[in-house]
Amino acid sequence: MVITYYGEGSFRLQSGDFSILVDPNNNRLKGDLVIRTLAPADTLSAGAEEIAFSGEYEVRGIEVLGWQVLNESSDKFIKTVYLVKWEDIHIALLGHITDTLSAEILENLGDPDVLILPIGGGHFLSPQVATRLVKQIEPAVVLPSFFKDAKDFLKEIGQKADVQEKLVFKKKDLDGNKSRVVVLKES
Repeated sequence: MVITYYGEGSFRLQSGDFSILVDPNNNRLKGDLVIRTLAPADTLSAGAEEIAFSGEYEVRGIEVLGWQVLNESSDKFIKTVYLVKWEDIHIALLGHITDTLSAEILENLGDPDVLILPIGGGHFLSPQVATRLVKQIEPAVVLPSFFKDAKDFLKEIGQKADVQEKLVFKKKDLDGNKSRVVVLKES
């Protein structure tokens, strides 16, 4: 699997000829499936190849589970976190959250292999709250999003920057890892 970062909260998850775009920040990026963690509340439904709300979905054998973040959703926008189960790899997408998650959502996320979370502070998680979530969830790999500089988060979590162009891995590469932070360069 290959994960590429396009800035803000935008990622491409790819395996073989199938790709999932997470929160694309423009219409130039193309993917077989689009997952949106922030959607206007007045949207009735997403497109055929788009997931934007809580629920259970299956697309070409890939399972996508979504839970609305009730305490952060409003009458204007709905925030949703997702768990993508693909090739025996579990990827948690925390999208646009600003605070810790409910016990129910944390339990539903289980033990993901990869955790993508917003660490930019302000409208996103502070380094302290992001670190607390990482310690609660205990993924093998943490991929920060929505950041200008990851140094405050890295200092808080006690790690040095592991900066990469893209994350390329197989399930066996994740076994035994304990919340290693990988900062992806923007493509």
